[in-house]
Amino acid sequence: MRALVTGSNGFVGRHLTTHLLDHGDEVRGIDRDVDVTDEEAVRRVFETYRPDVTYHLAALTHVGESWDHANEFTRVNVVGTHRVLDAAFDAVPSSTTVVVSTSEVYGIVSEDDQPLRETFRVAPANPYSSSKVEAERVAHDAMRLRGQRVVIARPFNHLGPGQSSSFVVPALVTRLLDARERGEREIAVGDLSTRRDFSDVRDVVRAYRLLAEFGLSGEVYNIASGHDVALSDIATQLVSQLAPGVALVVDASLLRPVDIPVSRGSYDKLHEATGWSPQISLHQTLEDVVSDLVARRQER
Repeated sequence: MRALVTGSNGFVGRHLTTHLLDHGDEVRGIDRDVDVTDEEAVRRVFETYRPDVTYHLAALTHVGESWDHANEFTRVNVVGTHRVLDAAFDAVPSSTTVVVSTSEVYGIVSEDDQPLRETFRVAPANPYSSSKVEAERVAHDAMRLRGQRVVIARPFNHLGPGQSSSFVVPALVTRLLDARERGEREIAVGDLSTRRDFSDVRDVVRAYRLLAEFGLSGEVYNIASGHDVALSDIATQLVSQLAPGVALVVDASLLRPVDIPVSRGSYDKLHEATGWSPQISLHQTLEDVVSDLVARRQER
């Protein structure tokens, strides 16, 4: 397949590009070199490359930052999705676009509602997830109004080597490594009581390619492990491994205005459509995250 990946230089985009190339796909990536909200620039890319499949990953994704930059999140995540879908359809009407949303659209849910399925209501609890609900609406409109082939992916939290230290697990690893080097006895953390469903990014990008091939147009698919784990449990494991004896101290400045206490997804629909299931354990993922961050420090 001839694939176009938006946001190709990001954490997930790099893993997806590698996965697609490993499967013999021809890949073109765009990132900051093309503003996805620039209609003419996006259109030129599609008219030149004419992809069979577009994986639309380009987005602003940091939940914490969305509170201070809500308008920019809307511009990039909603308008950008509109521009990409329009250009994909105009260039190759029969092509497929996989629009990457997020499990954050489900908002705050009770334990009784878990695991979350695609039929559950959406109730975004932050500006980031609000922008993704709007992006999903744009995708559904493209399918309904002109018959465009669009598949929507809702990944739950994902981890892996190469993730920015602005995200919770690599941030924690980085602070622990710093504490070990400096001989510090405590580090600042946010709320570690929340429980999240973590998948390995390499499993996630495998799901994206399968959805491009086998997903039904207009449908939404969760990508999840089916299990939730407390951030405190991950933190305890990392402290034991990297900096035994270091205390974790909650810093109010690291707390979000609204946080989701627990999130766990069902991947039954994805499995039924594509045969996908998780392959990489959380333990292995954490080992790979630590190894990657240690190696990057040694290269400095």
